[in-house]
Amino acid sequence: MTGLVLLLLAVAVAAGFGLYRRRTDGSFAVAAPAAPTTWTAVAGAVPDAALGERATLVQFSSAFCAPCRTTRVVLADVAGRADGVTHLEIDAEQHLDLVRALDIRRTPTTLVLDRRGHEVTRAAGAPRREQVLAALPALQES
Repeated sequence: MTGLVLLLLAVAVAAGFGLYRRRTDGSFAVAAPAAPTTWTAVAGAVPDAALGERATLVQFSSAFCAPCRTTRVVLADVAGRADGVTHLEIDAEQHLDLVRALDIRRTPTTLVLDRRGHEVTRAAGAPRREQVLAALPALQES
């Protein structure tokens, strides 16, 4: 009987965690102010990168990350359709110092930078197209 109770408890905890992750995965959250700009750190690690005129979508990926491929397609599509928006993908394994400096905890992580290179928001997990598009209007005031 004790084994059955423990099994049911484990299933309930796993289901609750799964529902939590499903609800929060890919959601954009307001970023804490970074000093001096997030772009300074990115440009130092990836010198050939270019800042977008309106916004830059910085994606941190890893080689064996399946959601990273989906995120790449979504962000590239949004950048291709939205004027002044650039998509930059960074291999997290190749840039560990940058990952630590920007507190990237999982892949994919997407940072939305304004035209001055300040982080406006970030999403851990694979964001949907609607979530990315919803994060961009806030940049019009900046």
